[in-house]
Amino acid sequence: MSARQHPRGLRLSLPATSANLGPGFDAVGLAISMHLTVEAHAAPAFAITASGRDAELCAVLENNLIVDTYADMLHRAGAAVIPLHLTIHNEIPLGMGCGSSAAALLAGVALAGHFGGLKLTDTDLVAEASRREGHPDNVAACWYGGFTVSAASDGKIASATFPGDPAWEMLLAVPAASLATRTARALLPESYSKADTVFNVQRVALLTAAFAQGRLDLLSTAMQDRMHQPYRADACPLLKTLLPLASEPPSLGNKFAGIALSGAGPSVLLFLADGTSLLAAETRLAALLDASVEVLPLRIAGGAETTLL
Repeated sequence: MSARQHPRGLRLSLPATSANLGPGFDAVGLAISMHLTVEAHAAPAFAITASGRDAELCAVLENNLIVDTYADMLHRAGAAVIPLHLTIHNEIPLGMGCGSSAAALLAGVALAGHFGGLKLTDTDLVAEASRREGHPDNVAACWYGGFTVSAASDGKIASATFPGDPAWEMLLAVPAASLATRTARALLPESYSKADTVFNVQRVALLTAAFAQGRLDLLSTAMQDRMHQPYRADACPLLKTLLPLASEPPSLGNKFAGIALSGAGPSVLLFLADGTSLLAAETRLAALLDASVEVLPLRIAGGAETTLL
């Protein structure tokens, strides 16, 4: 195939995601305003130019999740693997519970669909990336945006995302050391008591209603969890430090409506209470955290965007 016969280039913009949000283990995800941007063009050989956060890691070709997913998809489909030059700009912290692997997997699947002519639907893209990720929560939220709930059944993913996400402000506390998802999952028990299961079912239902109705006041209860956070707390010390802030009484000037581990951790996501300024919330955190912890202001983000180049 000559260069002029190759498909046009493709630009992808994929948001970071915070999954679980407390009780919604492997079911709930929220797109947040940090992005992985990938521009891809057919090239004589694979190459990557990277900028932004962790650029040196994003630029490595060997064991690159985007490239490996792209090539594997095309091999499995029996399609030609067209080498690509990728220009990547990354804002998503790697290994911090912010859905970096979900964004990379979706990028690889979407590029394979485009350059391999695979004609993948949104449902196909999410199902394939979820299969590779092992759970759908980050993947669905990354592709569809906003607050998204998902369920896997017989290899298919049923997802629903809410239009008109509330304009709530958030802070993300990011520690210096990362935590591998497989390590965080190994900390979880094989089974749960009926009491703990009911506790989480109640709260994930309330969490869904809170986002549907824009009820910020429900988050302090709705983001409580007994399924994963208690078992990961020792590996995620920021959670131990910050989670008590969600239950501070109004008389002490409570700054946060809800707090949860972001994904598998170790980052922590904090929703600002109604009427709390970013400055007031950041000042409260500065009194508790050392200088190695990065605090990022965030908003709820829309879903993936694709543009032909």
